[in-house]
Parts: sequence; structure tokens; C-alpha cells
Amino acid sequence: MIIRPGRPEDAAPLTAILNDVIDNTTITFTSDRKTEAMVRDDIASRGPAYQVVEIDGVAAGYASFFPFRSGPGYAWTKEHSIALGQGARGQGAGRALMTALEEVARGEGVHSLIAGVSGENPSGRAFHVAIGFVEVATLPEVGFKFGRWIDLVLMQKKL
Repeated sequence: MIIRPGRPEDAAPLTAILNDVIDNTTITFTSDRKTEAMVRDDIASRGPAYQVVEIDGVAAGYASFFPFRSGPGYAWTKEHSIALGQGARGQGAGRALMTALEEVARGEGVHSLIAGVSGENPSGRAFHVAIGFVEVATLPEVGFKFGRWIDLVLMQKKL
């Protein structure tokens, strides 16, 4: 397992991972599928704030951060996203990705990372607690997918 910044060639396998999550889960509330070009643009625009786990020479997941909200008062708070392919789960890849991402964030002066976790994703909540995030709010029924309303749990880690 190698953790490294994302590269353009990671776009194809990461697009497949993201579209599986979009199509088949409520981990994300979006139903808009990603294209390779969209993922390639995200990788390019985020630079080291887009970390990839490589297993057997292939990108098997990613973690990245981006602005939490617009405006200068929020400049030191970032929201993050993480997704792993089926084969990368349960091997410490998520923890390794987040450790690397937090190092990048600290280097950029980030004070706080925010995770928006689906209320239907208890394993995502448990993962974030295990790496030092705390639940700070639940926004009831703000997401809608698969014909039902879903809560969003906001979690925070101060770096």
C-alpha cells in the first residue's frame, strides 16, 4: 500500500469507485455520476490536498479536502471527502489516507477539518470517531436519495 498525491492516470479507477458509491449507496446524497475528466480536474486543482492509496499499482481510493464555505472567515476550515474501493476497505487504507491528508492540511495552516457523514452510514461515523473526529451537529432530513429523506451528521477534527 502506497499513499501519494493523485495523478491524472488515477482518474479512471477513482471514477469507477466514485460512481459505484453514487449509484449504490447513500454515503453521498448526489445521484450525479462523475466523469474521468471531472475527477482528473479535481486531482489537478487540489494538488497535494488530493491523496491516493495505491494497491498493486492501481489507485484504490482517495481522500481530499476543499473549502468548507466561501469567504475569508472560513479560509482555515476545510471539508474532506474519502472513498475506498471494495478491495481497499478494512486494511488501514482509510486511516493512512487521512493521516497523509491531515499532514498536508496542517502544512497549509488548516485549523479544522469537517466531515459530512450520511446518517445512514454508521461505519463512516465510527471511522471518523476512531481517527479523532467528534460529532458536532445533525441536520435532520437535509439529503434526499432513493425516495427517502436522510440526516447529515457533521463531524469535526481540530488539527
